Amino acid sequence: MNVGDYIDPHAGRVTVREYGEKWRKAQLQHAMSTAADVAMALRVHLYPALGNLPIGSVRPSDVQAWVAGLTARLAPSTVTKTYSFLSSMLKSAVRDGLISRTPCIDINLPRIEKKRVVPLTVEQVAALIDAAHPQYRALLHFCAGTGTRAREAFGLTVDRIDFLRRQVTIDRQLATRDGSIEWKAPKTPSSVRSIPLDDGVIEAVASHLAAIGSPAKGIVFSTPRGRAIDLHRAYGEAKRPGWFRKAARSAGLPDDITLHDLRHFYASLLIRNGASVKLVQARLGHKSALETLDTYGHLWPDSDEQTRSILNEALSTLRHSDRVAQDGV
Repeated sequence: MNVGDYIDPHAGRVTVREYGEKWRKAQLQHAMSTAADVAMALRVHLYPALGNLPIGSVRPSDVQAWVAGLTARLAPSTVTKTYSFLSSMLKSAVRDGLISRTPCIDINLPRIEKKRVVPLTVEQVAALIDAAHPQYRALLHFCAGTGTRAREAFGLTVDRIDFLRRQVTIDRQLATRDGSIEWKAPKTPSSVRSIPLDDGVIEAVASHLAAIGSPAKGIVFSTPRGRAIDLHRAYGEAKRPGWFRKAARSAGLPDDITLHDLRHFYASLLIRNGASVKLVQARLGHKSALETLDTYGHLWPDSDEQTRSILNEALSTLRHSDRVAQDGV
């Protein structure tokens, strides 16, 4: 008590579930979509395993066993994300004086293997658009022609499109997952950008707006009932696929295709037609050129032949001098 390290043993008797709900409701920095992810992760993955334990009794071995159980049935990225919620919650418990230190120490998490991007072909994108419900065809065309993230496209409003200058401003994204229409800041400050629109995208969006009339809150893309598009419902489940999954299957594409693949498609078109790393970075709204290279570096023209060409030209004088010296000998 004199040095300030004393923890009241009664404080740690509150259960993980009780403190978790208190912590979750206090997270004002969470956007509505993130708050929904946190609530589901705690309810579905954390509370059934650790929810009834006193928070002061949770040990690193308990956390590691819980992570191992998740790893056996969930994707590594989902396990890592769910673990991050528990880790944040327990750090908060330390600050609140319930426990002296967090048990999230040296926890082994599953390795996330980064997949190499294999872009869709023009024919595959065209088939996907044709197979989609008419309400969503302009959305797919827009994503393929601008490289926007899904929620950036979902939150797009008419006032962000300059039909005269043929460009769109991306400065916010859809925030909700319940069909209501609310916005939040984009992923990062660098995500705020202007993207030029080609004639095909302009025509698709204009025809779409003419067909649906005056959209609610000016939102360009919505469900047939005029509500905001929910990303999870777009995919659905294996036995109950959403509108995007149905379109992908009809187009003969695998089930792991997502709206993000249209972003990769856009980037690949820019690269294939000679765009620089900085241009691709700017159009996609990446935080740095390194992020762009890490994701798409393998799509740029083969560097081996380019290296040989540069060296052949640069060192040709040295080879000529060497031959002259040999002739002199």
